[in-house]
Amino acid sequence: MDRPIPLTPYPATITKIVDETGDVKTFTVEFEDPQVMEEFGNKPGQVAQLSVFGEGEATISITSSPTRGKFLEFSVRRVGRLTNALHQLEVGSKIGVRGPYGNCFPYELMKGKDLFFIGGGIALAPLRSLIDFVLSEQYRSDYGKVEILYGARSYDDLCFKSDLFERWPKIPNTEIYTTIDREEEGWEGHVGFVPPYVEEVNPTPENKFAIICGPPILIKLTLPIMEKLGFNDEQIITTLEMKMKCGIGKCGRCNIGSKYVCVDGPVFNLAQLKQLPPEY
Repeated sequence: MDRPIPLTPYPATITKIVDETGDVKTFTVEFEDPQVMEEFGNKPGQVAQLSVFGEGEATISITSSPTRGKFLEFSVRRVGRLTNALHQLEVGSKIGVRGPYGNCFPYELMKGKDLFFIGGGIALAPLRSLIDFVLSEQYRSDYGKVEILYGARSYDDLCFKSDLFERWPKIPNTEIYTTIDREEEGWEGHVGFVPPYVEEVNPTPENKFAIICGPPILIKLTLPIMEKLGFNDEQIITTLEMKMKCGIGKCGRCNIGSKYVCVDGPVFNLAQLKQLPPEY
């Protein structure tokens, strides 16, 4: 039986902060009670609620894989009051963490398969939890080839540069494709938007899952391309991060038809997405 998910945040300390871009920071967080991490039990794709005392809380994707150590990582873009408050914090600051919430990527179903990741901007953050899981020494042999196609507006807007250009390319049977929207001095990689680059790379659907996360327009333009390439609805996985608030399916903010993103999601395959109201 799964443990009950607490509604009271666990006290935690920020132990490291990395400036990913001009408006994205990755926070490494450790619980004050080490036993909490043993019981937290997060899985790739889940989210948590982060509290800044005196400011409120927000639902944030867990960026780190549970294979990486006794800590959590959260990559946060500065977009509003709570995230602005988070960006003002320093190493040693105290925050609250509750969760984990939602379902996870179907990593058991993906065993023995090749994986093709597609992300744009900050949306590489929720994918990173699964990428690091399947590329970990512990589980790498359970999965086939891993390809990661990722784009941003500019080089400076690319998140996780050390992963993209140093750590992940060194792992066997792993290929990285990066692109930026416009040409700029010093950039020798691909130039262009993510959806047409996917079509150019031309991934084949045989024995493969495609995992997509990005701005709504990226997902909207990429899904027809994946279908055109021959991927069926069960092979296409995405994660919906928007509109979540309470994390437990009570506030109704993330309700779509009969589903609550924070409970039934945030991970859905395309077959499930097609059953949801089209306005979402």
